[in-house]
Amino acid sequence: MSFLRIRAIVKKESIHILRDPFSLAMGFLMPLMLLFIFGYAISLDVDRLTTVVNDLDNTSASRELVRQFAASEYFEIVKYVDRYQDIDLYLDSGQARVAIAIPAGFSSKAATRKDAQFQIIVDGSDSNTATIALGYASGIAEQVVRRFAGSKITPTIDTRVRVWYNPELKSRNFIIPGLVAVIMAVVGALLTSLTIAREWERGTMEQLISTPIKVPELIIGKLIPYFVIGLIDVLLSVVLGVFLFEVPLKGSLVALLVVSGIFLFGVLSLGILVSIVAKSQVLAAQIAMVSSYLPAFLLSGFMFAIPNMPTALQVLSYVVPARYFVGMMKDIFLKGNPLSFLLFDTALLLVFGTVLFVAANKKLRKVME
Repeated sequence: MSFLRIRAIVKKESIHILRDPFSLAMGFLMPLMLLFIFGYAISLDVDRLTTVVNDLDNTSASRELVRQFAASEYFEIVKYVDRYQDIDLYLDSGQARVAIAIPAGFSSKAATRKDAQFQIIVDGSDSNTATIALGYASGIAEQVVRRFAGSKITPTIDTRVRVWYNPELKSRNFIIPGLVAVIMAVVGALLTSLTIAREWERGTMEQLISTPIKVPELIIGKLIPYFVIGLIDVLLSVVLGVFLFEVPLKGSLVALLVVSGIFLFGVLSLGILVSIVAKSQVLAAQIAMVSSYLPAFLLSGFMFAIPNMPTALQVLSYVVPARYFVGMMKDIFLKGNPLSFLLFDTALLLVFGTVLFVAANKKLRKVME
């Protein structure tokens, strides 16, 4: 292994990156665009649900019930309708997601401790939003019932709930750390997937074959510039996540960079292997997107909980390296876990990167077909 030959390849690849606007855009602009788009567009928080009210009772009790819903951050009263049938118009047109129907006689039944009923209708076309909205509505309704009942209901159990790691339950706090993993998977694999394929397409691979450089030296020299770009992207993503999106970073930045570097080594090795096999930049880019972006987005636990997936997909997710990296990023950001807590997942990522690096060395041959 010659350091001088590796340095020559690093210099050659660095010059190409600096002279190629596409590579620069892929390396620096694409991660920022993905972070801004996904960071602002993806939100699992359910609040300000547009709500219509049909209050046929129109008493102080019914108005107090509606006021409790309007006072919360989860429901926004947009319209009062006089007829029960008008509710369908607002729900069907999408102008409202929730409807509250209070029948006549509600207050009198509540005052005499009879079965006072009111109806909450939720648009179920988005099942996740509907489920959360029903949970919010049930909580508000329980508070209203206790207020109407006065002191006659004495709770026998005092439940005090405390949320650890993400007390405000902001979806952005766990989306941004996972998004960093997705960005690294896409950018790393996509950038390096074009390197060897580009050499074949431009006819410069024959020149490299004629030199005394060895295959491991060539691959390492190709990886180093993109590894540096990847670490810079990690730092940019962390800085934007902490200062722009206000995601707390409770763990060590050093631990974050260590696990990010190991993950980057794996995805860059995957890109190199794809580039060696494809020998076409278009085909290599397509394979890299399918093998990196889709698994990282769908099977890593970033967007969808793995335990809720079918058994076959749960098993398949074990071979997706982003699954482990997403978990480690959340642990470092939100829990502040030290590197000693992440040794098992770190070792799995290291094995993944080593296997792909060895496979790339075995696949690349300095011979002409």
